[in-house]
Amino acid sequence: MQVGDYIIVKPGEKIPVDGEVTKGTTSIDESMITGESIPVDKNEKDPVIGSTINKNGTITMTAKKVGKDTALAGIIKIVEDAQGSKAPIQRMADKISGIFVPIVVVIAIVTFAVWFFTVDPGVWSSALEASIAVLVIACPCALGLATPTSIMVGSGRGAEQGILFKGGEYLEGTQAIEAVLLDKTGTITEGKPRVTDVLTLSGKEEDFSLVASAEKRSEHPLAEAVIAYATEREITVIDPASFEAVSGHGVFAKVDGYDVYVGTRKLMNERGINISDAEDQMKNFEQEGKTAVLAAIDGEVRFLIAIADTVKQTSKQAIKDLQGIGIEVYMMTGDNTLTAKAVAKELDIPNNHVLPKFYQSIKQVK
Repeated sequence: MQVGDYIIVKPGEKIPVDGEVTKGTTSIDESMITGESIPVDKNEKDPVIGSTINKNGTITMTAKKVGKDTALAGIIKIVEDAQGSKAPIQRMADKISGIFVPIVVVIAIVTFAVWFFTVDPGVWSSALEASIAVLVIACPCALGLATPTSIMVGSGRGAEQGILFKGGEYLEGTQAIEAVLLDKTGTITEGKPRVTDVLTLSGKEEDFSLVASAEKRSEHPLAEAVIAYATEREITVIDPASFEAVSGHGVFAKVDGYDVYVGTRKLMNERGINISDAEDQMKNFEQEGKTAVLAAIDGEVRFLIAIADTVKQTSKQAIKDLQGIGIEVYMMTGDNTLTAKAVAKELDIPNNHVLPKFYQSIKQVK
């Protein structure tokens, strides 16, 4: 694949290289780069990153970066450089070894000569044993090998856990850390949306089966959250007779003879569905950092579904422990301000330590 090639990427396929959308619209799961579990809507001229996953639209893209120039290749190079880099303590160990090793070798040779000509004349085995004993005990092998081995193992193990060290000196410098920046999605939170609330605005609770069935063919993470909610509560989910994904807005499906719409305000407004009864509660959910999803059946809003990326059970204690030893904790996220502050409040992170829309700010600086 070469720079400038046009590539067709279908739903469910990986973006092969870094590039730009030239035709079509879709949502792309960029969690492997940003950590954000909610797919990012892409339109013409928007950038796309190699190895991310195209969720629900066919697009044509132009290759801009290939091979070693891609974002993923850059991440791999950072890990490799870190494993091969020398920390300050290792450079000191190398200097000591450079002086100490020749001295030990000379002492071993002298020991051999003294043993062979004086202590036990003419006996090679005794002289050899004595000189080897000096080399084994005095030679600083551990000093020269332990540090690079620990850096290689430490950086490799960190990479497996999603922690990248740019070099050995940064690994050594962790003992002087005064502040920690934590990404929200996937680090503090589960990294997977879950349904937290379902409000029945009209009709019967049993009608939620129609909503879950409408989402059955969707590949969007919010749809997956709705299906998971229905499965946990043993709600019947059937195949819709027809299905249409409205990119960035939601879905429309025919289920058991009913017209079912599930999605955003924009979807409901475009289809002429009145959402005034749900507006106040939607605002409440959004202030809590949740995504509000409307569900309408035959032109009437029946349910309001709140979906959020829930905080891990271990996060609050981990942050409390860090704060307890004097380390300041900051939270950065690509999410909006309301979501960021809602999560920070739950974790007792001060508001001035919250960095919402962090990744967009970095792009603006660049």
